[in-house]
Amino acid sequence: MKRKIAVLFGTRPEAIKMAPVVRALRESSCLEPLVIATAQHREMLDQVLTVFGIQPDHDLNLMRPNQTLAGLTSRLIASIDDVLRDTAPAAMLVQGDTTSVLAGSLVAFYNNIPVGHVEAGLRTHDMRNPFPEEMNRVLTGRLTRWHFAPTASSAQNLCDERYPDETVFMTGNTVIDALFEARQHPDKIARSVQDGRRMMLVTTHRRENFGEPLRRICAAVLQLLEHDPVLEVLFPVHPNPNVSSVVRRLLGKHPRVSLCAPLDYLSFIAAMEAAHLILSDSGGVQEEAPALGKPVLVLRDETERPEAVAAGVARLVGTDTNRIVSTVCQLLTDPGAYLQMAQGASPYGDGRAARRIVDILERELGCREQPARDAAAAAQAVLIGAPA
Repeated sequence: MKRKIAVLFGTRPEAIKMAPVVRALRESSCLEPLVIATAQHREMLDQVLTVFGIQPDHDLNLMRPNQTLAGLTSRLIASIDDVLRDTAPAAMLVQGDTTSVLAGSLVAFYNNIPVGHVEAGLRTHDMRNPFPEEMNRVLTGRLTRWHFAPTASSAQNLCDERYPDETVFMTGNTVIDALFEARQHPDKIARSVQDGRRMMLVTTHRRENFGEPLRRICAAVLQLLEHDPVLEVLFPVHPNPNVSSVVRRLLGKHPRVSLCAPLDYLSFIAAMEAAHLILSDSGGVQEEAPALGKPVLVLRDETERPEAVAAGVARLVGTDTNRIVSTVCQLLTDPGAYLQMAQGASPYGDGRAARRIVDILERELGCREQPARDAAAAAQAVLIGAPA
C-alpha cells in the first residue's frame, strides 16, 4: 500500500509550485498525494487547480471577506487538525511562506507528522519585510524535518542558521517545473493579450505596498505613459480592496491602461511572454520572468530572491516614483541595457525539482534504497549547487 503524503496549499502561487510535486507523487511507486486545499485565495486557486487537473481530497474553503491574519490562522489550525487526525499521513509538504504554511506546519508538529518545506531557506533577514511572509518561513523552518531549498544561496541561509546538513537539500524551484510543463502545450495557453514590444505588465499585491506605496507605483505608471506615447500597460488587478480600489481610481480611465481581473495561469504566461518588461512585487514573477527572457523590476525594497538580481535579469526599484520611472525609461530607450536584462538566464532550476523532492522523500521514508552518502558529502553537495 502506498503511503500518503499530505500536500497543503491555499493560494495560487502555492498551487502552481505544488502541482509538479502532486504529479511526481502520483507517479511514485510507494507514495501518493493527499491534497489539502485551504482556499486562502478561492477564485485564483481554482483557476490553477483546473489547469493542472488537481482535485483536492479535502477543500477547507476558509476564505472570508476582509479576513484578519489572526482569524485566518485560528481557522486554519482547527480545520487542518481535523484532517490530519482523520487521515494520519506519513508526512506533510508545505510550500513557501503563507499563513497556510505556518499553520499547517504547526498542526503537523502537534500531530507528530514530519514536515517537508518546499522552497525553504528564502530570507530577507527583516521579520517585518515582507510581512508576514518572512516570519512565516522562519518559524516554519523550526518545525521542518526536510528543507527543500531552491537555490545554493537559500541552502546557505539554512546552513548559516545551523540546520543539520543532512536535512537540507538543494532541489531547484518547482515553479520552473510548472512553467516548462505549461509551455509544452502552447495550444492551451490563452492568447488573450496582443503581442507587442511596448506592453508593460504590472502586478502588485503585497501588504507592505498597500496605501501610499501603491499610489506611488500608480503615479509612476502614469508618468511613463506620458513619457512614451506608444507604451501600453496591462494590469491584472488583485481582488483585495486595498489594491483594487486604488488602482481602479488612479489608472482606470487611462486609454492605454488595461485593467483586468487576475489572469488564469496560462493566460498570465502568455502575458509575460507578450510583455516588453514587467513591474511586479510577486515572488513567483521574479522567478518566472527571467526564464522567459523578460526584464523584471521588483516593486520592493528587499527581496529574498537575490539570485535574479545578481544575474542582472531583475532589479530592485522599490516604490519610489522617480526611481521606477528612471529605470523603466532606461530600458525603453537603451537597447543595450534592455538586452542585458533580457538574456533569458534562469537561476532557479532545470525543471526537475519535483522529481528530486519525491526521490528524497522515498529514501527518507524508507521505501527506496538510500545511496551511500555521509553528512559531510551532503553538505558539500548543497553548498556547491549540486542536487542533493
